[in-house]
Amino acid sequence: MKVRERISAFVGKYMAFIVLAVAALSLFVPRAALWVQTCWVNYLLMIVMFGMGLTLKIEDFRYILKHPGTIGLGCVSQFTIMPLLAFGLGSLFQLDDALLAGVILVGTCPGGTASNVITYLAKGDVALSVGMTSVNTLLAPVLTPAITYLFLHTTVQVNVWSMFLSIIQVVIVPIALGLVINHFLRRFTESFARVLPLISVAAICLIVMAVVSHNAGQILTAGPVILAVVVLHNLLGYACGFGLGKLLKLDPPKTKALSIEIGMQNSGLATSLAGTAFPNLAMATVPGAVFSVWHNISGAVLANLYRRKERNPSCQE
Repeated sequence: MKVRERISAFVGKYMAFIVLAVAALSLFVPRAALWVQTCWVNYLLMIVMFGMGLTLKIEDFRYILKHPGTIGLGCVSQFTIMPLLAFGLGSLFQLDDALLAGVILVGTCPGGTASNVITYLAKGDVALSVGMTSVNTLLAPVLTPAITYLFLHTTVQVNVWSMFLSIIQVVIVPIALGLVINHFLRRFTESFARVLPLISVAAICLIVMAVVSHNAGQILTAGPVILAVVVLHNLLGYACGFGLGKLLKLDPPKTKALSIEIGMQNSGLATSLAGTAFPNLAMATVPGAVFSVWHNISGAVLANLYRRKERNPSCQE
C-alpha cells in the first residue's frame, strides 16, 4: 500500500507534466491512444466525480452556511465571467459552430477538483475553494444547460434536457454516492483517499487520450486558433478573479481561491457534455480536451507564483 501511496503522491505532484505528455502522444501518435474509446468518457468522468465525493465532508457544507456571501460571490462570478469570456473570445476569433459550442460549454461548466488542489498548493483558502466547487457543481444541472442555451440557441440546436440528465448522471449521483460513503465509512475513505490522485489522474489522462486521438487531424488543423482561445480564456479567468478579490478587499487566501476557482473549469465535464448536447459536432469536444491539458499546466505555474508572492512581502499591496 505504501508503494501505491508514493506513486499516487508522485502522480499528483507532476500531474500537469503527465497530462501534457499523454496529450502530445495522443496528438502526434494517435494510433497509440485510439484504443481508448470516446464512449468511455462519461464513465471515466464518473470515477473522477466519485473521487471528489469521497473527499467531501459534512463540515464543508457547514462552511458554506457560515459564509454565504463569499460563496455566493464565487458562484455568480463563475457562471457570468467565464461564459461571457468564452462568448467574447469565440466571436473575436470567429470560431466555427462546433468550436464555439465547445468553448461555451467550457465556460458554462463549474470548477473542477483540480482547482481545489491548485488552491492548496497556492496557500489559498481551501475551504472556500471546496465550498465554491461544491455549490457550483450542485447548480450545474440547471445553470450549465440554461446558460449554454442562452448563448448558442441562435447558432446551433442545444439539447438542454439531455445536458441536464447527463450532469445528474455523470456528476451529481457519483458525488452524492462518494459523500455518503465518506460519511458512514470514514476509516475506509481516509485510507483510500491516499491513492485517489493516482486514480483521478489516470481517468483524466484516459479522457484526454480518447478525445485527442480520435480528433487529432482536426486539432492539428485548428490547433493554433483553439489553443489561443483556451489560453486566453483560462488566463483572463484568473485575472478577473484576482481583480475581483482585490476590488472587494478580500484577504490574500480568499483572493487566490477566487482567482483559481474562476479560471479553472471542469473541462472533463465540458468534453462529456459536448458529445451529449452536440452529437453532430465532433469538434465540440476539442476545446474541453485542450483546456484539460492547459489549465493543469497554468494552474501549477500560478500556484508557484502565488507562493512566491506570499514569501516576498514587498510584492503584497
